[in-house]
Parts: sequence; C-alpha cells; structure tokens
Amino acid sequence: MLANVGRIGEDAGVDFAAKGLLDGLKGDERVQREQLLTRLLSDGFSEDELAKAVIENRLALLPVDRVLGGTHTAAEIEQRTGLEASTMIQLRRLQGLPQPGPEDRVFSDEDVEAARSTKLFLDAGFDQDRIVEVTRVLGEGMARLSATITGAFVETFLQPGESEADVALRFAALAEQLTPATAPILIAGFKAHLRDSVQRGMLGRAELESGDIAGAQEMAVCFADLVGFTRLGGQVEVRELGTVAGRLARLAASLTEAPVRLVKTIGDAAMFVSPDPAPLVKVALALVKAFEEEELPSLRAGIALGPAIARGGDYFGNSVNLASRVTGVARPGSVLCTREVRDAASDQFSWSQAGRHKLKGVVGPTPLYRARHRDGSPEPKG
Repeated sequence: MLANVGRIGEDAGVDFAAKGLLDGLKGDERVQREQLLTRLLSDGFSEDELAKAVIENRLALLPVDRVLGGTHTAAEIEQRTGLEASTMIQLRRLQGLPQPGPEDRVFSDEDVEAARSTKLFLDAGFDQDRIVEVTRVLGEGMARLSATITGAFVETFLQPGESEADVALRFAALAEQLTPATAPILIAGFKAHLRDSVQRGMLGRAELESGDIAGAQEMAVCFADLVGFTRLGGQVEVRELGTVAGRLARLAASLTEAPVRLVKTIGDAAMFVSPDPAPLVKVALALVKAFEEEELPSLRAGIALGPAIARGGDYFGNSVNLASRVTGVARPGSVLCTREVRDAASDQFSWSQAGRHKLKGVVGPTPLYRARHRDGSPEPKG
C-alpha cells in the first residue's frame, strides 16, 4: 500500500517527504496523509498551499475551503454589476476579512449578488457612510456567527480516531450539503429582527420635521457581568469558562422580554436597554436569580437611566457609561440602580440604600440603591 501511494506521489511530480509534508508520521497515518496530499494536488491546490496548510495544521479543512472559496475577482464583479472594484474590496475589509487585490479570486457567486444588492441600495439613496456602518456591523455579527457555527460543526461531526483524509472528504461533502441550508435561516432571523426594530421604532412629528432620528433617547441601560471571571480563568479549564460564558448568553437571551432588548453579550458580560426601567430591573433580577439557582459563578448588574444614542446596533452616551460604572461597584448577586431608576420603578420593587459611591467620570458621590422583588424573596447574598 505504501509503495503504491509513493508511486502516485512520484507520478504527480512531488516528493512530499522531501518537502517535509510527512514529517513525524508513520504507518497508516503517513500513508493517509500522502493520499490526501496527492488528491488535493490533483484537485488544483498548489504545493505552497499544501505546505502552508500542513504548517498551520488545517490540511483536513482545505477541501471545505474549496467548497466555500471564491472564483471571481473584484474587477470581474465590477464588470458584471457596475459596483466599483474598490468598493467591493473596501466592503470586504470592513467585514474584518483580509484585503484582496483587484485580481485575487476571493469572491463567490453570492458576492456577485451582494454587489448587485449593494448597488441597488446606493442607487436608492443610501450614502456611503450608511453602507459602511451596515457592513461593519454585519462583519462583526457574521464573524461571531461563523465562529459559532464552525465550532458546532466540528463538535457534531468530528469522530475520535478519524484520519485526515476521512475528515477532509466528509467535511467537504457536509459543507456542500449544509451551507445552502443556512440562507433561509439567516434571512428569516434578519427579517424577524428587522420587524421587531420597526415595531420598537418611533417616527413622530419631530423626526418628520427634522428628517433625522439621530437624537438621543431616554433609555435605561443595564450591564450584567460575572464576578471574578478573569481570576476564574486561572483556576478552571478553558472549556469550562466557555460553558459559563455560553450559559450567560443563553440565559440573557431567553429571559429578555419586550420592551427590554439584549444589545450584546461579550464573554463575561451582557448589555440590555429599555425605554422603561421597570422591565429592565425585572430582567436583571431574573438573570441574577437564574445564576444562583444553577450554582454558577456570581452575577451582578448595574442599571442607569439617561440619554443614549443608538449607533451601529450599539448604544452610547452618559447612561451607558454610568451603568458600566454602577455594575463595577455592585456586590455579587445584586442589582444596583441609580436614583433615577429607583424613582421610575419605585412601586414595583423593594429598594434599599446601597450607599454613596465615587464613580469614575462622575462628579461627586453617586447614591445607589439595591433592587429586589416585592414578593418577600430574601435580598441577594453578598
């Protein structure tokens, strides 16, 4: 068997062993690597691509890369759609992807359709800045989504003891079969969120007169984070840390109810907003309680009320900064609020004074209040 594979490699004109592509491999593992290299070479991968993949330990993923890979250049897309090649290259870079040259074949058939759609938006009146903003947010979201899907794909389909060749061929077949199935899911999710944004939006007389909705809105902002998450990183396995962070993301999403909106989760923290403070306090209390009941690391939350501006799917302003500072001084297992939040939801929760705190960037001591349910539940420990 080994002799036959060696013969194939020689027929291909490549000495894989001499190039160091078989280093450290023996027996069946060496045979299977050589078979895979020969097949990939015949499929059109260059020797440099194979060598780089071996060094980067992703040889088994090259066929998947080919399934997902591009066949068009930016210049060709410009000819077919009218969208300038420089714009396509800029948009790709804004998505957080490597910047290609005008003749690099990194764009897929879907990119051709995306170029047509982008030109349609530009022709309809979208200015370049709005396209840039949308593309940047799209890139951030897609980067997280693709990383999540990739991890789930590998955990689902990778079996113990499989060879590189087995994984390469099977993963490529699965990618070819399943990738098109993601499009309806993405479109449905986008339309649902778009509909929700429209239902939450405001377009009154002031906005119609000014032709703009860029002004700040009164918004309650909440941050919830895991206490001692950084310190915990030195005590537990990375997989366990990921499980805790993932649990925070799932609970944050499942416990959120309108008008509260989950803005984002980043590792050990989640950010929420609501035009009404009371529902936001309720969500924060539910999240803290869920972590206590599941015996997860302690969670704490801070809530502030004030002007905030929505930009690029995120929120900015004094209330955002203040909520972050309040969270930083909250005790484990507690929900700490500013006076404005307490006053707006005074009848719906029990409140206790949590002292006056010197917060970074805030002039003078800030009085804070701890919220808890009015159903007789004990105040959170800590």
